[in-house]
Amino acid sequence: MNWDNTTRLDTPDLVPSRYALKVGDIDVLVISDGVLPITATTMATNASPAELATWLGEMFLPPEILDWPLNVAVVRSGDRTILIDSGLGSEFPGFPRAGQLAIRLDAAGIDPGSVTDVVLTHLHMDHIGGLLVDGLRGRLRSDLRVHLASAEAEFWEAPDFSRVVMPEPIPEVLRTTASRFLDLYRGQLRAFETEYEVAPGVVIRRTGGHTPGHSIVRLESGGERLTFAGDAVFQPGFENPGWYNGFEHDPEESARVRIRLLQDLAASGDQLIATHLPFPSVCHVAVAGNAFRFVPTVWDY
Repeated sequence: MNWDNTTRLDTPDLVPSRYALKVGDIDVLVISDGVLPITATTMATNASPAELATWLGEMFLPPEILDWPLNVAVVRSGDRTILIDSGLGSEFPGFPRAGQLAIRLDAAGIDPGSVTDVVLTHLHMDHIGGLLVDGLRGRLRSDLRVHLASAEAEFWEAPDFSRVVMPEPIPEVLRTTASRFLDLYRGQLRAFETEYEVAPGVVIRRTGGHTPGHSIVRLESGGERLTFAGDAVFQPGFENPGWYNGFEHDPEESARVRIRLLQDLAASGDQLIATHLPFPSVCHVAVAGNAFRFVPTVWDY
């Protein structure tokens, strides 16, 4: 057998693509939507080239183009089955190693028709694209509820890209994808202002920063807690929480949100999952001087 990248992605027994855990009585399945390439400079637009090169070297990461992980989650609480974000989808031919959600839901034995709710951290294309794929969208139930901060829907009516540092033509692709999504799902949107409990122990809360309506999802059951942080935390954000990511629409507020979140998680000991941390991304946060440490949890077999 030829173990090339295509084979590894298409053969789930060679590379793990899902990871199950429990938060009290809540079932959580982290699913890898694959990876997409990103320029390394996008990870730290306000860092000097020397600082970024040092960090990349210490993390054994390539100096120019990185593989950015994409993680989504399926949560079961009570009688609700909740999809948190949906990955990139398959409509972007420049990213052939992403957009794996549909086949990986099938591989996990999850019928898309069983999903009662979708929670979206924000409307960037790598979080909503999976819901635009015909092979998945047509299998969703007609009464599906899509939860999104009202500030996020409002922002994408006339998005501001004046403070982002994205390669062309990404801003226009983001704009058109979000517009299409809102047109298709407007009748199923359940907008909230600050916080909303989707199911027992499953609360979505708006943080802002990355986008005006960016939100995180808090899970709590039986004294255990886990946070799905979306794009509030990126891989450099532990050691360098003040570094800006090029996709952040308000970089200063994003850094404040990130620092508050990491401080809270370090103090509580709660588990963390984030979209772009290495799969399955389940970790704890520890304080390290004026910054933080990513502490992977031990896999539970």
